[in-house]
Amino acid sequence: MRPEPVPTPATRLEATGIEAGYGSLRVLWGVDLQVGKGETIVLLGANGAGKTTFLKALLGLVRVTSGTIRFDGENLTRMRTDQRVRRGLAFMSEIAVFQALSIEENIRIGAQTLDVRRARARADELYAIFPVLKEKRRAAASSLSGGQRKMLGIAKALAADPQLLIMDEPSAGLSPLFVREVVKTLSDLRTHGLSLLIAEQNVSFLDIADRVFVLEGGRIGFAGLVSDLRRNDALARAYFGLK
Repeated sequence: MRPEPVPTPATRLEATGIEAGYGSLRVLWGVDLQVGKGETIVLLGANGAGKTTFLKALLGLVRVTSGTIRFDGENLTRMRTDQRVRRGLAFMSEIAVFQALSIEENIRIGAQTLDVRRARARADELYAIFPVLKEKRRAAASSLSGGQRKMLGIAKALAADPQLLIMDEPSAGLSPLFVREVVKTLSDLRTHGLSLLIAEQNVSFLDIADRVFVLEGGRIGFAGLVSDLRRNDALARAYFGLK
């Protein structure tokens, strides 16, 4: 039996009973998850739990075989990916950037759903948030440090001015120092009313979570507050080493 979903006020994203996979291989089994407006949700799970498949299902990159995805009340379940992006969803993968392209080109690609004038204004807004990117905007993304590449990935995803930023393991490949830098950046972005859905294994991201969902074997095994997860000793120790 699935746990009861945690109710949230002013829901931005609501995924109900999501089942998806690859061909005959089913990966997700009736996943329920909600993200409120201005809320940060962390989706925790080990490798192979189905986190990436779930995120791709939200973006239309993996076909949903059962269930419903609603965004601001609108049913997105059968929409193309570009239509979902135009409605306010953005996705940052583990790779995050096009390394052969410049910083400026990466941000321009992220803003391709905007008109030219708005895209230029949005780039200026992002350079104000990430001044190190402005200084190096004509350099190739491959010339950046790991942490700087993640910052560029965030800027690229934010270039379309989304309402919800969906991130797949932003800690991947980073040292603990750079992970802390990414967590701080995301914490700062929350003050602008942006909703975040972060799929992670790294528990550092729980520091900015309003609520947490735990995905186990393609099913939600826990949904609630971070404090509740920490009190669930068996789950916390078994999966995440939390004390």
